[in-house]
Amino acid sequence: MEEGNKTTLEVIGPSVEEAIENGLDQLGLPRDAVDVEILDEGQNGFLGIGSRQVRIRMTLVHPEIDMESQEVDFNGSSTEMVNPEDMDELEEAKFKAKEIVENLLRATKVKATVAARILEPEDDHDHPMILIEVSGKDLSILIGKRAETLNSLQYVTSLILNQQIGHWMPLMIDVQGYRFRRERQLRQLARRLADQVIQTGRKQVLEPMPANERRLIHLELRYHPFVTTESIGEEPNRRTTIILKPKE
Repeated sequence: MEEGNKTTLEVIGPSVEEAIENGLDQLGLPRDAVDVEILDEGQNGFLGIGSRQVRIRMTLVHPEIDMESQEVDFNGSSTEMVNPEDMDELEEAKFKAKEIVENLLRATKVKATVAARILEPEDDHDHPMILIEVSGKDLSILIGKRAETLNSLQYVTSLILNQQIGHWMPLMIDVQGYRFRRERQLRQLARRLADQVIQTGRKQVLEPMPANERRLIHLELRYHPFVTTESIGEEPNRRTTIILKPKE
């Protein structure tokens, strides 16, 4: 839905915090890229009967970008997501995304090779994603501290791509395999800290991480029989905490 020149995204979830995190994860944007309005605070029903989820509206602070509104549930699926079978549109978006990154790197005089491919959905709740892979010699400058430069590059690319194709498209940029190495490290870290929590009975608080990295910790441990996770603090110092599940 568009209000004037503003582009909005409506998201539902079990809590305001989770709705915001899931919306940011879907968009691949940092918290300061959107304004949040609570449309419905939800309701807890008796034994789940009559319960209603939280609904929020996220508005891009860059009104010149033309994105279509989507409603995303707390599992990350979308009611107006790009059709996974529409490969022509995906291929066009992939080509444009590659071209955008190449132009940005050329403008900053960074010499690198850019490749693009489409990641297929992992399950029914997932969706195709464009992966841009940047390779070359000594590209640490494109990653930056805590991947801040890489996230900024991905953010700017997403905004330009959204403007060119007229709607939101899932996009991830990786430099020299950094994101996949980081994902493997975070999943291993989550399992190791979960074991420590079980052994000591004391919670483990991780270092501040961006929303997409906190989400990896949550996903890795979401089906763990003995521990659970929660996020605490405010951006940019928001942290994931691993704690024991309460005994039934």
